[in-house]
Amino acid sequence: MRAKTKMIHGGITGDEQTGAVSVPIYQVSTYKQDSVGNHRGFEYSRTGNPTRHALESVIANLENGTAGFAFGSGMAAITTVMMLLDSGDHVVMTDDVYGGSYRLMTKVLNRFELDHSFVDSSNPEEVEASITDKTKALYIETPTNPLLKITDLEKMSQIAKKHNLLLIVDNTFATPYWQQPLDLGADIVLHSATKYIGGHSDVVAGLVVVNSDELAEKIHFIQNSVGAVLGPQDSWLLMRGIKTLALRMEAIEANTKKIVEFLQSHEGVSTIYYPGLEDHKGHKVAEKQTSGHGGMISFDVGSGERAEKVLESVKYFTLAESLGAVESLISLPAKMTHASIPAERRAELGITDGLIRVSVGIEDSEDLMEDLMQALK
Repeated sequence: MRAKTKMIHGGITGDEQTGAVSVPIYQVSTYKQDSVGNHRGFEYSRTGNPTRHALESVIANLENGTAGFAFGSGMAAITTVMMLLDSGDHVVMTDDVYGGSYRLMTKVLNRFELDHSFVDSSNPEEVEASITDKTKALYIETPTNPLLKITDLEKMSQIAKKHNLLLIVDNTFATPYWQQPLDLGADIVLHSATKYIGGHSDVVAGLVVVNSDELAEKIHFIQNSVGAVLGPQDSWLLMRGIKTLALRMEAIEANTKKIVEFLQSHEGVSTIYYPGLEDHKGHKVAEKQTSGHGGMISFDVGSGERAEKVLESVKYFTLAESLGAVESLISLPAKMTHASIPAERRAELGITDGLIRVSVGIEDSEDLMEDLMQALK
């Protein structure tokens, strides 16, 4: 089954009892048992819900995994995955990581003595040099947020296997339509499904897919124990979003390429971060492991003052956090999505005050370019 067909026919897609072509929203907390301990697959909705289960079956199918899990947010998904580890363990993480992930590791999980090192994972030698006898996992974000660095997942898989580590990949930017980390050697893939998978700025959710029954059992145990589950209505919204994911990603990428070409010709833009550009440091790796470059662009306009003026002047780009929606969004990472990262750390990474991040939507590309043109003036 090819990717576009999987979006429609993958996993559980309807209701056998009624013939409904859309999975019903099972707005229910508990289930009648035929006798004590004898239920029909569901007993309590924290443990399992038919609508959530249908979503989990679809995402597992799309990522070519063993099992999928749906959470109340992307951060709930990441936290659950990190709970596979023990106090005293060490994680090597991509340095240019989402601000919420950075905050989780440095302000929350560090209190439970879960150690971490942030490294440039686009450099395999640096990753390997950061591994200690306490390292248990590699956590890779590719493309990264907001500098769009690319990490070679096959090389990360080789390093992980050599040192007997879990390879965890945040696949939010690429989506399962453009990139399948499990096929490239990852053990766990996760998404902020709030973004491209939902795609309509109307749901907050996280998804996890694993490559083995052993990991599936462990993740389910933790999810059920802490209760970080996605509700049935939000599960249904994600399934609806998945049905158009392929079409949206293709339309978004077509728009993005045109906008990148426009930005390249604009004298007010100094640096453009987009893996589809041939001079992007990770372009060759991206070409090898992904079938598309997505809809995220970051570009520098020279100063925080100028960046804020641009953000105040746009008409079709919505000034908002998040990304991956049908509408184009624009943000200033230094003061928004990555404000939780200390200023000196942002400077080390290259997240300048003048860096603008754009999530391209499906509007007419000419309107979007004209909007950026007038704003950059």
